[in-house]
Amino acid sequence: MAVPKKKTSKSRRDSRRANHDRMDAPAISDCPQCGAPVPPHHACPECGTYRGRQVLELKEEEEDTK
Repeated sequence: MAVPKKKTSKSRRDSRRANHDRMDAPAISDCPQCGAPVPPHHACPECGTYRGRQVLELKEEEEDTK
């Protein structure tokens, strides 16, 4: 069985582990129809289009004036 000859220092161990905890910001692009921010390969939540086609039926929001 393979056994380490020397003890791994805390600095070396922690620097190796540091890269796994780092997260990248999610990719966001703009909708070509309305310009709203949209994740790639998803339908636009604002206008309901995906690749130039209307794929979501959006309900019109009723504004209550009180």
